[in-house]
Amino acid sequence: MPNVKSAKKRVRQTAKRRLRNKAYKTRVKNSIKKVLAAIEAKKEKEEVMGLLNSAFSVIDKAAKKGVIHRNNASRKKSRLHVKVKEYLGEDA
Repeated sequence: MPNVKSAKKRVRQTAKRRLRNKAYKTRVKNSIKKVLAAIEAKKEKEEVMGLLNSAFSVIDKAAKKGVIHRNNASRKKSRLHVKVKEYLGEDA
């Protein structure tokens, strides 16, 4: 346990940030899972594209906040888009 006042504050800040980052990461993972589940369930094009757009938005926000690296966000978006294009037949 920290003894110095600034170290105690740092522990509090780190705990708060960790929970916030964890929430963003969970949101990213869940949005990706929703898109993949829609593809697996053979949903309609409009629904899949809507989920893809919302997933892109969530991923971009996480990268903007610094929760995930921008290259990591780009990679996640690219891989997700490839799977959607395969499902929809290259016209996405």
